[in-house]
Amino acid sequence: MSGKTTTDIVAKLWGLCNVLKDDGVTYHQYVSELTYLLFLKMAKETGTEAGIPEEWRWDALEPLSGLKQMEHYKLLLLELGSSESGASVLVQEIYANASSFVKRPVTLNKLVEEIDKLDWYSAKEEGLGDLYEGLLQKNAEEKKSGAGQYFTPRPLIDSMVAVMQPQLGDVIQDPAAGTGGFLIAARSWIANHQDIYSLTEAEQQRFYRRTFFGMEHVQDTHRLALMNLMLHNLQSTSGEGGIRYGDTMSSEGEGLPRASLMLTNPPFGTKKGGGLPSRTDFTFPTANKQFCFLQHIYRGLQPGGRAAVVLPDNVLFEGNVGRQIREDLMAKCDLHTILRLPTGIFYAQGVKTNVLFFTRGQHDQGNTDQVWVYDLRANMPKFGKRTPLTRAHFSEFEAAYGSNPYGKADRTATGPDGRWQCFSSDEIAARDFSLDLAWLRDESADDAEDLPEPEVLAQEAMDELEEALGLLGQLITEISFEAETK
Repeated sequence: MSGKTTTDIVAKLWGLCNVLKDDGVTYHQYVSELTYLLFLKMAKETGTEAGIPEEWRWDALEPLSGLKQMEHYKLLLLELGSSESGASVLVQEIYANASSFVKRPVTLNKLVEEIDKLDWYSAKEEGLGDLYEGLLQKNAEEKKSGAGQYFTPRPLIDSMVAVMQPQLGDVIQDPAAGTGGFLIAARSWIANHQDIYSLTEAEQQRFYRRTFFGMEHVQDTHRLALMNLMLHNLQSTSGEGGIRYGDTMSSEGEGLPRASLMLTNPPFGTKKGGGLPSRTDFTFPTANKQFCFLQHIYRGLQPGGRAAVVLPDNVLFEGNVGRQIREDLMAKCDLHTILRLPTGIFYAQGVKTNVLFFTRGQHDQGNTDQVWVYDLRANMPKFGKRTPLTRAHFSEFEAAYGSNPYGKADRTATGPDGRWQCFSSDEIAARDFSLDLAWLRDESADDAEDLPEPEVLAQEAMDELEEALGLLGQLITEISFEAETK
C-alpha cells in the first residue's frame, strides 16, 4: 500500500465488518458484500459508470433508506448479474450469482453511509488498486476468514517476480489466479522497469488486454480478482484478457493462451470429490491437483518460456506418476532452481513448500543439466504474527539466483554448510528423480534450548483455541443461515 490515507481507509473498511456481526456474516462473505458496494462507489468516483445502467448506480442507491434501500439493493444484485440488464460483461461477471448476506436495512444503510463518507479524493491520488489490495491482504491475514488459501504472501510474490523479470511482450499466465496477486505484481514490475507510458495506443492495448491471463475456480474469489484487476486497469469492461472464471483442470484450462511466463501458487490437495481431472491432454492423468497443475504449466509454456511455481514437498518425492512427471519436466524443461521455503508462511501452517523455477526447452529432451537448490527452511525462525515474513528474508536467495531470469548467471555453491548447493541431473536420476534435496541439519527443529518461553507457548495455545472457536462459530452461523434460507 502506498500511503497513510490508503492504510486508514483499509482500517475503516475492515472495522465495518463489526457492523455485520449481528447479521451472522463471516469475514470472507463481508469482503464479497463490500465488493458489491465498493464497485458502485469506485465507478462513480473514477467516472467509469458507463457499464452500469443508470438506475443501478451509486447515486440511485445512496439516497434511499430503510426497507426501500434494502429492496433496491437486492434487486440491483440480481439485475447487474443478468445479461438482460444492459450492464457490461465485466459488471455481469462481478455480480454473477450475487446475493446479499445483510439481513437488516439498518445494517445496509450504515455500510452505505460509511463508504460514502470516506476520503475518496485522497484514495484516488494514492491509487484505488492499492486500497482494494490492502483490503484483500487484511482478509488473508485474518485466519478466521479462511482466505489465506487464496492469498500468497506478498514478499514471496515480489521475490518470485523480481527474479523472473517480466518484460513488455511477455504473455503472463496464472492458472490458479486467486485474487490476482501475481499478475498485479508482474504489471507493477514492468511499469517500474520499463517505460509503458511511451507505448503507442496499439502497444498499450496489447499490454493491458493481451498480456495478463488467469483462471479462478471459486466464483466468490473470481469476483474479488475481477475487481482487483479492474482497479489496476488489467481487466477490460468487455471481458477481454484478464482472469476467467473456470476450472483449469477441465477443457476450459486448455483454452488459456500459451505463455512466455507462468507465475502461480496452485491449490494444495486432491481433486474435489476424487477422481481424475476432465482434461484429456495430460500425459500423466492423476487426481493430485499439484501434479495436474505442474503438467498444465510446463505444457502451456512457449519454447523458451519460463515459470516460477509454488509446490508442496510431496511433489518433490512422490513415486509412481509423480516420478514420471518429474522426469518429464526435467526432460522438456531446464529445471534450474529450487527454493525450499520456510514453514508457517501459508494459512495451512503445517504445509512445507518450495518454488520451482524452470525454462521450457526448444526441444523435448535433455534440457536439465543441473539443479541449484537454495534452502531457506533450515534454521529459520517460525513465521507468524510475531515474526512476519518480509522481502528482506529473500535478499540472499535473490543475490545467489543472479541477474539472469533463466538461471544462467554464474553461480557458486556456498560450501557444505551453506544454503546454496548444486546437484547434477545424473545425481538426481540416481535418486530415482527425487527432488527432495536437503543437506543442512535443521537445528531449530530439534534444539530444545530454542523453544519459546512457557508463557509464549501458552499464548499461542490460547490463540489457536480462539481461532478454532471462531471457525466453529462461523460454521454454526453458516449452517443456521442455510437452514433459514431453505
